[in-house]
Amino acid sequence: MTITDEPTTSGDEPITVDTDVVIIGAGLSGIDIAYRLRERNPDVRYVILERRPRIGGTWDLFRYPGVRSDSDIFSLSYPFEPWRRPEALADGEHIREYLVHTAHAHGIDTHMRFDRRVEGADWDSSTDTWTVSVEQGESHPAERYRCRFVALATGYYDYDHPYTPPFPGLDDFTGPVVHPQLWPEDLDYAGKRIVVIGSGATAVSLIPALARTAAHVTMLQRSPSYIYSSPQKQIFAPLVRKVLPRNAAHRVIRSRYALQTAALVHATHRFPTLGRKLIRSGVVKNLPADYPVDVHFNPTYDPWDQRMCMVPDADLFQAIASGSVEMVTDHIERLDATGVTLTSGRHLDADIVVTATGLQLQAFGGITLRIDGAEVKPHDRFLFKSRFLEDVPNLAWSLGYTNASWTLRADMTAQSIAELVAYMREHGYTHAYPHLGERSMPSKSIWDLQAGYVLRSPEAYPKSGTRGAWEVRHNYYRDLLDHRLDKVDDGLVFGRAPVAADHG
Repeated sequence: MTITDEPTTSGDEPITVDTDVVIIGAGLSGIDIAYRLRERNPDVRYVILERRPRIGGTWDLFRYPGVRSDSDIFSLSYPFEPWRRPEALADGEHIREYLVHTAHAHGIDTHMRFDRRVEGADWDSSTDTWTVSVEQGESHPAERYRCRFVALATGYYDYDHPYTPPFPGLDDFTGPVVHPQLWPEDLDYAGKRIVVIGSGATAVSLIPALARTAAHVTMLQRSPSYIYSSPQKQIFAPLVRKVLPRNAAHRVIRSRYALQTAALVHATHRFPTLGRKLIRSGVVKNLPADYPVDVHFNPTYDPWDQRMCMVPDADLFQAIASGSVEMVTDHIERLDATGVTLTSGRHLDADIVVTATGLQLQAFGGITLRIDGAEVKPHDRFLFKSRFLEDVPNLAWSLGYTNASWTLRADMTAQSIAELVAYMREHGYTHAYPHLGERSMPSKSIWDLQAGYVLRSPEAYPKSGTRGAWEVRHNYYRDLLDHRLDKVDDGLVFGRAPVAADHG
């Protein structure tokens, strides 16, 4: 196969573009993979296919008021591109600006192709190549990208279909019903009574922003979540920035925050009762003395059994204390024309209902994978080293952590992809894949959470094994140690195509 800069077509056939690596997704993970790929392989040819019209992924999709990171931005940012702003929890708009800046600063944006919806990827064992099929809409021709390696930076949820439970009477409500994932740009909520259904990270970031101009906001939850306040004004980061060069300071700050999060997670897992007390004390400190904390902020599960919610400078608690936000812990009986009726008999009057009820899990962005015409079902396969799919050649998936910043593992995955591509090119291999063989292994979920969105879709994802490199862990420092000691050829099967293909 000859690599060309120009696409080719024949008659009514789709336009065909030949390259070395196709990266699917122009968000945090896709930009990371592109940087690491070129860092290790300066002459490699790659393209990034993005279904949306702009850079950003999650940080372009979510546009609801108050959207921000739910983990510290210092470890969410890239190790190779310093975060320059002062806050610890960053607004979604600033995160997208950072991604745009990073992509432009390193020449990555010139490799991006927008408005490309990838429908499928087909592996041909006779040539050891992937053919990635792309739709651009009725006014543009279909495309095919033939490549040696595919990197999936598609996130972990369905961008088109968020999760909304079938609430009785939902169609009877006469006002707008909005899911934060599909927030309307022209929604006017000033002076309105709003009921937000949900208690996760989206709800706790959305509600204080709504409360600034809404008449009143009610946060309606079935059960409490752990919520703790993170100060936006930092002491450590500005001090380090004063005494160290920019890049060195960023590395130190990033490492410190990663260590802080890891220590917090480990301590609360090991001492859940103490963790519960410490989190509760932070809530009590920011609410009135007579507030029923244990009704609304005392979960039945231990810390980190579900992802914890962070709020900047106690903004949610301040809104509750001011009376602009009310917490209600109850169950929905039904919606009617004017609001929500609860099982307790109470009625919540509403002009707008927001269903902050979660995501719908989806592997690989809904892309269909085939090997020699046979479809690959994600849940039939184990993950290897948390990134490679069992018996699927030349393919990697970027998967983040549940208890730390997504980028911490995404960057290790990006480096691993770059090393594997370099190793294969140096040794003349055209395929590589992990193989479990005849050995049996119990399986478990790749997620270590008991959250509703995980429990709803147990078949959505590949499986984690229970030992060695087949186990998907959510422990950054253990993974980092393995990553530093890892040899690129450990546990992979390498080979060459039976039919020669000129592919760089």
